[in-house]
Amino acid sequence: MWRVAERERGLRRARAVVAGAGVPGAPGDLGAPGRGWPSVRALGERWWAVVRGRRAWLCLPVAVVLAFLGESPLPLVAGVLAVPLVGRRLRAAGLRKEREARADAVVALCGAVAGELRAGRQPAQALLFAVRTTGALGPGEEAEVLAAARFGGDVAQALRRAARQDGADGLAGLAACWQVAVDGGAGLAAGIDRLEAALREHRDQRERLRAQLAGAWATVTVLAVLPAVGLALGTALGARPLHVLLHTPVGLACLAVGGVLEAAGLWWAARIVRGGERA
Repeated sequence: MWRVAERERGLRRARAVVAGAGVPGAPGDLGAPGRGWPSVRALGERWWAVVRGRRAWLCLPVAVVLAFLGESPLPLVAGVLAVPLVGRRLRAAGLRKEREARADAVVALCGAVAGELRAGRQPAQALLFAVRTTGALGPGEEAEVLAAARFGGDVAQALRRAARQDGADGLAGLAACWQVAVDGGAGLAAGIDRLEAALREHRDQRERLRAQLAGAWATVTVLAVLPAVGLALGTALGARPLHVLLHTPVGLACLAVGGVLEAAGLWWAARIVRGGERA
């Protein structure tokens, strides 16, 4: 906590000097007066970001509890093996969210460029304003596009390179509209309007499909939770299912076969649902 607070105080001091706002602790500083300490909310957000990046390690405390209740080291081994698998799934989900957020930002970028063009701005000025306000590009791609628009470079080529980001495919359409407008003199605003409508329709179709598949994903979740519910119910009835599964030959065999069938069923159900999403 002390290290995070010290780092936050240094960042606030740098921002205050750059902005010409005085020293930390001046009016408007979020920390304690005269000390530059970060707010409780800022510390909470930082710690939540750290915990969120290591959610896969939560498998270990659960494994420790199960090992204690079942008096066996097998849950610990399973927990250690589950950490990389769960981490990979969480990273894939995070990448998917980033891809969708970038796609939404590209739609907002096209709408902002079209709006600025209709307001009477020049294409380069409209693109500069839209890129700064929407944040649809990564740091490197944004710098390249801004430099090309400001100094008369190849904006279309810069947009095509930026379209290589995952989820930024719509920038290739914006580059095509820009190229046609520069080479053939076609109306740029009209082309970007049609591009924005197409991208927005694609996003709405994705949301409708996700809503239709919500029931299927709920079924997959129920199938994943059912074994844990059965164990909890058996424990509540006094049957000691953990002892049977972890300390008897028949229980170990049932645990191995059941684990394989559970994993195969979840993989197959998820494959069916993802096939529907891709279609």
